Amino acid sequence: MTRIVVGAVVVVVAALVGVQWFRSVPPPSYAPSLATVRLAGQRPALPWPQTGEAALAVDGVGSFGSVGSTEALPIASITKVMTAYVVLHDHPLAPGASGPELTVSATDVYDYALSLSEKQSVVAVKAGEQLSERQALEGMLIPSGNNLARLLANWDAGSTTAFVDKMNADARALGLTSTHFTGPAGFTSGSVSNAPDLVKLGEAAMRIPAFAHIVAMPQVILPVAGLLYNYDAVLGHDGIVGIKTGTNATSGGCFLFDADPTVGGRTVHLVGAVMGQGGVSPITTALDAGKALVKAATAVLRSESVVTDGTVVGHVTTAWNSSVAAVAGGTVRVVGWPGLPVRLVEHVSLPSGSVRAGERIGSLAIEHGGTTTTVPIRTAADLSGPSASWKLTRL
Repeated sequence: MTRIVVGAVVVVVAALVGVQWFRSVPPPSYAPSLATVRLAGQRPALPWPQTGEAALAVDGVGSFGSVGSTEALPIASITKVMTAYVVLHDHPLAPGASGPELTVSATDVYDYALSLSEKQSVVAVKAGEQLSERQALEGMLIPSGNNLARLLANWDAGSTTAFVDKMNADARALGLTSTHFTGPAGFTSGSVSNAPDLVKLGEAAMRIPAFAHIVAMPQVILPVAGLLYNYDAVLGHDGIVGIKTGTNATSGGCFLFDADPTVGGRTVHLVGAVMGQGGVSPITTALDAGKALVKAATAVLRSESVVTDGTVVGHVTTAWNSSVAAVAGGTVRVVGWPGLPVRLVEHVSLPSGSVRAGERIGSLAIEHGGTTTTVPIRTAADLSGPSASWKLTRL
């Protein structure tokens, strides 16, 4: 009987040992140590205007911030940026292409004459004149022809009313929640926006090569009007390559601008808006404010490493109390300014047993500047598997 009992115990123990030994080993756990990295230094203090509104951002990188109430204010001729955006969305222009011809009608000539008598910003036309799409856009954006804004709106949508509906639909699609249009030219005070919205609009418009090319032109020659100059008096200063000015009695001086400095061998798009400026010459005040923001922001932009090869980005820990650091397998540099947060996203897939030093266990994605850069995540040392005693005694 004793032998039977002992044998039974041996069998049970052997079975338990076998179960313990062959039980699946839980995979290690991973704890990231980085989610956001801030570029070193204090966030810069920019020379924001003391009145009105202003906002500044680097397209795809982040915002320097904004000042003012963010109330929707009249934007005058900056309205024409959305007019051009809609036209070029409906009738894209390839690089160097002129696009279809638009014929100036008697109605267009009447509109020109009436607008001239109202002291609107206009471009001379005559009945039967042929303007290419590009020429009409040049006349609208460079010398700010209100009559050409309406000509383009009627050509695109059949009426200014239908065209304005398109403008507001595109504003909603771009997330411009404080923006509303009542006309394609901005002559009336009904077309309104705020500085952060205008920055978004400027970024979207400057991604269209034909638009970016036109607003960077200092002058244009049109068939009837002849030589016309860009109202953007600071174009070409401190890297400014556009975008559009606007001013009237209700809007004050407004300036939506883009500058393209090169930082660390990479061109970045610095887009800003200044609204509601006053003074003896409100438009000069707005232009000077925009230029000051560009100069100050450009001075603090830099290329900096957010992770380097060997940076600890997390830790791998096992159920048997073994731990090892996980490190980035490469160096990534970004363009930004002191205090700018950069988001890091880690994707890790861990094996169940031992892991060798330098083994790739995942990837680290750095989302910045409209692009995502990925580097591998590797173990910094060997991660041993479970010991026999742990396997046999674990619960």
